[in-house]
Amino acid sequence: MLWLLALSLFACAPLEAVSGFEIAATRDYRVGDLPISLTITPVDGDGEPVPFCGEATLEGARGSGAEAPPATLSFASAPVTLAKIDAASGPITVRAGSATGSFEAEGLRQIPGALSLLPPLLAIVCALLFRQALLALLAGVWIGALFVHDYNPLTGLLRTFDTYLPATLVDSGHAAIVFFTLALGGMVGVITKSGGTQALVDIIARRATSRRSGMLTSWAAGLVVFFDDYANCLLVGNAVRPFTDKLRISREKLAYIVDSTAAPISTVAVVSTWIGFQAGLFEDALPTGGASGYELFLRALPYSFYSFLTIAFVFALSVTTRDFGPMLRAERRAAHEGQVLRPGAQPLMDAALAEMGPEDPSRSHWTLAALPIASVILIVMLGLYLSGAQALGDAYESASVREIIAASDSYAVLLWASFGGGLVAVVLAVARRTVRFTEALEAWMSGTKSMVMALAILALAWALGDMCKNQLFTGAWIISHVEPSAHWLPTITFAISGLIALATGSSFSTMAIVIPIAGPMAWAATGADSGFDPALIESIRFSTLAAVLSGAVFGDHCSPISDTTIMSSMASAADHIDHVRTQMPYALTCALVAVALGYLPAGYGFSPWLSLLAGAAVLFGVLFVIGRRAEDTADTSG
Repeated sequence: MLWLLALSLFACAPLEAVSGFEIAATRDYRVGDLPISLTITPVDGDGEPVPFCGEATLEGARGSGAEAPPATLSFASAPVTLAKIDAASGPITVRAGSATGSFEAEGLRQIPGALSLLPPLLAIVCALLFRQALLALLAGVWIGALFVHDYNPLTGLLRTFDTYLPATLVDSGHAAIVFFTLALGGMVGVITKSGGTQALVDIIARRATSRRSGMLTSWAAGLVVFFDDYANCLLVGNAVRPFTDKLRISREKLAYIVDSTAAPISTVAVVSTWIGFQAGLFEDALPTGGASGYELFLRALPYSFYSFLTIAFVFALSVTTRDFGPMLRAERRAAHEGQVLRPGAQPLMDAALAEMGPEDPSRSHWTLAALPIASVILIVMLGLYLSGAQALGDAYESASVREIIAASDSYAVLLWASFGGGLVAVVLAVARRTVRFTEALEAWMSGTKSMVMALAILALAWALGDMCKNQLFTGAWIISHVEPSAHWLPTITFAISGLIALATGSSFSTMAIVIPIAGPMAWAATGADSGFDPALIESIRFSTLAAVLSGAVFGDHCSPISDTTIMSSMASAADHIDHVRTQMPYALTCALVAVALGYLPAGYGFSPWLSLLAGAAVLFGVLFVIGRRAEDTADTSG
C-alpha cells in the first residue's frame, strides 16, 4: 500500500491509513466520581496502531473543573492522552474524516470513593490495636489490591507480592534510602564494636547529668541536623540513644524528640533538601505574579504553626520534664524501673548490636564515634553544595546557596555520606587497633542486619502509600468533597492535609496532591471581587500554603505507615507502635493549638507572630496543668 511506503520514508501515516480510533481508559476502573484519563490510539483495519500525523475532533468529553478538554486533537505519530475527563461525560467520540472511535465511561467498573479510605485506616487501626506493624501494613496493601483487582482476594494477594511490593524498590529514591539506612546501620555497628559509642557517651554524660539536660541535648542535636529529615532521624537517634539510655529516658521519648525535630525543622528551614520540592510546587501551581516559589515559601513561613509549635513543645517537655498520657507512663517506667523499653517491646533494631564492644576497652576513644558522625554531616553539607553546583552547570556562578542546594541530588549525597562515614569508622577503628579489619567488617555487616526489620516495615509503608496515591486516589477523593469558605480555608486545608498524610504516610505525596488544588483555591477565593483588604488576602493565601506543609507533617507524625516515623523508631531502637501511641497525643495537642490559635485566626487576618507566641505559651500552660514529672511517685495513670 502507498501509505506503507510513505510511512517507511517519513515515519508518519496519512489519514487514509486510519480506519478508526481506539479509546481506552488508563485503568479498567474508576474511583467514585473522580475524573479519568483516556488514551486515544489511531488504528488500521486490523486494529493495529497507526503512527498517524494530523488532527481529529473530540466530541462529548467534559473536563473536570474549570479546565475543558481540547476540541481538536493533534496526533504526531503517537497516541494522545487526555487527563481529568469527567467520568459522567456521555458518549465520547473522536472523528477524522471517515475514521471514528467512541467510548463510554459508564462501562468502567466503579469503586466507591469511600472505600479508598479503608486500606490505610485498616492498617493504622490494626497496627495500634495489635502492635503488629508488618501484618497491619501487609493487610492494608492486600485490601487495596483486592479493590483494584475486581475484589478477587487471590489476585489481590498475588499482585501484592509480585507487583506492589517490588515496585517500591524500583523507585530510585526508595532504593537510595534503603542503602543509606543499611550503610548508616553498618557505621553504627563499627563505632559500637570499637567502643567509640560508649566512650562518647561517657564524655557527654559528664555534662548531660540529668534527664533534663539529656533531653535538651537531644533536642538541640535535632535542630543542628536541619538540612534533611532522613539524615536527621538516623543520625540524631543513633548518636544520642546510648546516653539517653544511661539517663533513663525512655526510647518512646527519644523517638518522639527525634521525630519532632526531623520533618518539622526541615519543612521550615530556609536551606534544606525540602526547599526545591516545596518551592517548585508553589511556582507550578500558583499565579505568582513574578515572585519565585522560594519567595512564596518565605512569605508562608510564619504561618507554619504546627511545625514551629511542635519544636517549641519538645523544648517545653525537655525543660519542664513534665509529660502526660502514654508518654508519662513510659517515662515513669524508665525513671523508676530503669526500663527504657516496655517489657515485651519489639524495637526496630537488633538488640545484639548494643551488646557489641571491643576486647580491650582501654583502647577506645570518643573520637572513634564522633569523627564518623561528623564526617557524615560534613559530607552531606559539602555534597549538597557540590551536587547542586554540578547540576546547575554554568548557572552555578550566579545562583544562591538556596538554589544550589535545591538543585542537588539529595539521595545520592546521603549515599556518599553514609558509606563515607562507614569507611571513616572502619579506618579509625583499625588504626587505633581496637578491632581487627575482619572484625570491623563483621561489625559493619551486623549493623546492616539490625536494620532489616525496619526496612521491611518501610517497604510495606511505601507500598501502601503508593496504593493510596496512585491506585485508589485517596487524597484526590478526600479533596473533591471539600468546599470551604475563604475564612475557613487555612483550617480545612490543614485538616485535609493531615488526613491525607495519615492515610498515605508521606509528607511529600500530600504536598504534591494538595498544593495544586488548595493554592489556586485560596487565590481564587481572595480575588479582587472578594472585598477583602490586602492584609487579609495575604493572611488567607499564605496561611493556606503553610497549612499544607504543616498539615502534611502533622499527619506524618500520627501515621504508623510514615517513613520518617518508622525511621525515628529505627534510629531510637524503639518499638514502632509504642512510638506512635505515645507520640499521637502530643501531635494532636500541638495540632489543636495550631488550629485554635493559628489557622482559625489567620483566616481572619490575625498576626502569625502573635499566634506563635500565644500558642507556645498555651503549650507550656498545658504541661503545667495536666503534665506530671516522671520522677514523681504519684498515680501513674497519666
